[in-house]
Amino acid sequence: MILVLTGPTGVGKSEVALTLAKALNGEIVNGDAFQVYEGLHIATAVPTKAMQQTVPHHLYSFVSLNESYNIARYQNDARAVMQDIISRGKTPIFVGGSGLYLRAALYDYDLSLDTSKVDMSPYEGKTNEELHTILEKMDPAEAKKIPVQNRRRLLRDIALCLAAGESKSSLLAKQKHEPLYPTKFFVLTEDRATLYPKLDRRVEKMFQEGLLEETLPLIERYGRHVPAFQAIGVKELFPYLDHEISLEDAIKQIEIDTRHYVKRQETFFRHQFMATPVKNAEEILSSFFPKTKNV
Repeated sequence: MILVLTGPTGVGKSEVALTLAKALNGEIVNGDAFQVYEGLHIATAVPTKAMQQTVPHHLYSFVSLNESYNIARYQNDARAVMQDIISRGKTPIFVGGSGLYLRAALYDYDLSLDTSKVDMSPYEGKTNEELHTILEKMDPAEAKKIPVQNRRRLLRDIALCLAAGESKSSLLAKQKHEPLYPTKFFVLTEDRATLYPKLDRRVEKMFQEGLLEETLPLIERYGRHVPAFQAIGVKELFPYLDHEISLEDAIKQIEIDTRHYVKRQETFFRHQFMATPVKNAEEILSSFFPKTKNV
């Protein structure tokens, strides 16, 4: 049995996953698109060294910032790790909020289509709004799912349509909508009234723990255009570095973008996963170890 723990950013998935791994003889597999990159420990909230030493963690902080990592590579890496964990009699526990990565690992997503030969030069100079309009014509259903700000995904889906000669929606319609493996899905939830203040405190803590000291040398070394720097908590720093806004304004923007991201995640989880909503680890464990009533 494979267990998936998803949910919005900042809800406490890493801590709950640790409890589950201890109780279920499990090992944790990263299901977050940005936590794969080296160096962004604070910005992407990678589990601490102490947590990773408690139970095995896989696919965290292993990709260089100057590498091109994508969903197809993740699919191969995640399935290899999953099979290894199962072969050793352990329980794979996927943890993360990147829904497409989780679906790629566990569903029959065919990601073998080669987009490398697609000429994307006519699109690279387009604004995000123009790209979104183009994708709306190619694939209206997918365009509705993608925020205008998500330039990387807009370009990827346009390239996919061009390579396939049909829309991504039609490709997905040909695939099964059930996991390839016995899987239990859980989504960790929290009311926005309590989650949003927690997210704001989390952003403040990121700066207290050294977000600037972690990211600024990396930006100086690699430049601003590596995909990893689209992570929330990094991309909002660029206007501050250009003296266009204050640090306080940059912090506020990170808080705003985090809340918007949470809303998008919640929408994705509702429509893409048949997941059981839970508030804590105990609710998940009760499904594995149901309590028997005394007769």
